Amino acid sequence: MKSPVSHGKSDEAERLAIADKLRQCREYVGLSQDEVASRLAIPRSALSNIETGQRKVDVIELRKLSSLYRRPVSYFTGDVDASDISGPVEHLARTASKLSSNDLEELSRFADFLKSRSSIEEE
Repeated sequence: MKSPVSHGKSDEAERLAIADKLRQCREYVGLSQDEVASRLAIPRSALSNIETGQRKVDVIELRKLSSLYRRPVSYFTGDVDASDISGPVEHLARTASKLSSNDLEELSRFADFLKSRSSIEEE
């Protein structure tokens, strides 16, 4: 029996999208599955299953991963609080929504670089 509430994406598609983002973030920060699994206190096979979408990630694990990868939980879930987006950020979001997935990944890396550079300059 189907749920009466439909959110557009199927549960499986959403789980796979989260899994892919988690894998990409882990690879981007240069951590192995063993290192991340150790920090989460879960078996490496469990992390592997999360990253392939074969296992759901629970809220506590997602929060820990979010902290480890220095991304908000909303980055993985796709939830965006509209009150957080205004002015130039809103323009950037509209423009970015038209980019390819490869271009979005590159834009994300560049944004991370700018953020890191700003924090170094502030010190």
